Amino acid sequence: MSRRNTQLAAAVLALSSMASASLAADVAPPKPGDVYGVWRNPKGSVHIEIKPCETRTCGYVVWANAEARADVKKKNNQDLVGMQLLRDFSASDPNEWKGRVYVPDLDMTFSGQVRLLDRASLKAKGCLLPNFLCKSQTWTRVDTASTGRAL
Repeated sequence: MSRRNTQLAAAVLALSSMASASLAADVAPPKPGDVYGVWRNPKGSVHIEIKPCETRTCGYVVWANAEARADVKKKNNQDLVGMQLLRDFSASDPNEWKGRVYVPDLDMTFSGQVRLLDRASLKAKGCLLPNFLCKSQTWTRVDTASTGRAL
């Protein structure tokens, strides 16, 4: 192999390695702290900020549309924005947290679980009893830079 071909092969190999590393970074599994941030429910009617609260993880409503706010106001005469919905969550696996979920429409608290699917989505699950009568939803991370809102 000529010197030119050897240099070309080395350059191609280097570029290939850099591209592979770049792709791996884009699809890297989520890190435990990646759950922190603002998340939107499937209907886009509620945004919750998940954050550390003392030694646990919790979630507060930071935005809700008019219909969601009116539903909660009618049920328990409280504003949905500012309400804590995720309570006492702690890590049960590297990308999973378990705790309690308050559902203001029902004025009830259920056992809950949050599992990071990737850095942009999570699966939220609430159960009447542990693993009995459960409902799951996939929530999407809100890009606060594109919304123009300070949270």
